[in-house]
Amino acid sequence: MNRRKFLQQGSLSAAAVAALPLAAAAETNAKPSFRVAFISDVHVKTGEVPERGMQQAFKHVNALKPSVDFIMNGGDAIMDAMKATKAKVQEQWDLWNKILTAENRLPIYHCIGNHDAWGWQMTEPEIKNDPLYNKAWAVQQHQMPGRYYSFTKNNWKFIILDSAHENNGGYIAKIDEEQWQWLENELKSTDADMHICIASHIPIVSYVSGFFFDKTEDNGDRKISRALLHTDSFKLTELFRSYKNIRCCLSGHIHLQDMVEYRGIHYYCNGAVSGNWWGGAFKGFAPAYALFEFFKDGSVNRKMMEYNLKMR
Repeated sequence: MNRRKFLQQGSLSAAAVAALPLAAAAETNAKPSFRVAFISDVHVKTGEVPERGMQQAFKHVNALKPSVDFIMNGGDAIMDAMKATKAKVQEQWDLWNKILTAENRLPIYHCIGNHDAWGWQMTEPEIKNDPLYNKAWAVQQHQMPGRYYSFTKNNWKFIILDSAHENNGGYIAKIDEEQWQWLENELKSTDADMHICIASHIPIVSYVSGFFFDKTEDNGDRKISRALLHTDSFKLTELFRSYKNIRCCLSGHIHLQDMVEYRGIHYYCNGAVSGNWWGGAFKGFAPAYALFEFFKDGSVNRKMMEYNLKMR
């Protein structure tokens, strides 16, 4: 993927927040039950731009306190662990934790991205036997209860999925059988009066998954990679039909933004804090995060929060 030099510069101010013109849930005058900042695809690495970018993004969110209750990290916290030495991966996690400790005072819940998984594209045989291989390192660094889990806030349940899996040196978007059984039980055991939000790094339903590439197949079909959209999306959306209390699904990964309503559920793809991997805007979408309002009646509003960097 393109890592062009950072081209767009500007100033960051918590008072100068721009909202991208994207649709959200219906406008309401009711007071939200709580607000959540969905920060995804930070891709932090050593260097002035990515380090300053992560710092300013978390400063920006924390300046919104107390109106923001917690942060959800949508995955790809670090630039890349799929094809990086152990020392390089440790360097990235150390940087992530250093900046997070310095700039964040809000509770944060993590989702694992494909670039957070270690060793998928490494050829050394001993790496796969290392206890930190695959998702274990990310779970450890984020202090997660597991690679997938759930938690509640007021009358909402949040279900965090693990959506990226190694596939012959690459990766594929889906949930594994163990996780599928867990998800079915989690949905069955949730009271029908409790609203559900599902988060995954890779989208389950998304329109912009078909816009990532700048070309179609030779026959004109739109090109959607199995790494850009859940390959089990048909199965998942059929499962969701049985649970009318599923209100929304959140994701990142694509570095693009959309909102799709399908069978009464809103699917939000929420761009990237890193934009074009710290190279400015990606296909017209500047570095940004999403601010969600969750309401007691199950409705949801989203506002994209855009910021700029000023580098000396």
